[in-house]
Amino acid sequence: MALVIEGEEKIAAPIDVVWKALNDPDVLRESIPGCESLEKTSDTEMAAKVVLKIGPIKATFTGEVTLKNLKPPHSYTIEGEGKGGIAGFAKGGADVTLAEDGPDATILKYAAKADVGGKIAQLGSRLITSTSKKLAGQFFSTFGEKVGG
Repeated sequence: MALVIEGEEKIAAPIDVVWKALNDPDVLRESIPGCESLEKTSDTEMAAKVVLKIGPIKATFTGEVTLKNLKPPHSYTIEGEGKGGIAGFAKGGADVTLAEDGPDATILKYAAKADVGGKIAQLGSRLITSTSKKLAGQFFSTFGEKVGG
């Protein structure tokens, strides 16, 4: 089951600060809902463990995240795949772009595509889409607070 999520967040910080935070595993770990661990394994790769509850299913996903198409400080693509055991899998990516909004603010836009399979996919597209949008919204608002705080 494929989904597409788009959105934008205004962050009260200069573009260089936002870019640095987008590449900081500590900031990302604190911003990702349910993230238990996120560690850099190379300059462009991270290993993650995330616990999510989608409807009645609670699953622990472990996976890899890769940063591609890096154009500092304006954009990158983040791709990842997570396996949740019998709950299923999720894989996808997001194009993230940053634009200056005056000297002290940045507009972050994202367009994410994800594909889920296994038991989770049986929950139905409406529940998965609404949960995914909620999680994306939580991530970007928390990220915005941490970076622009």
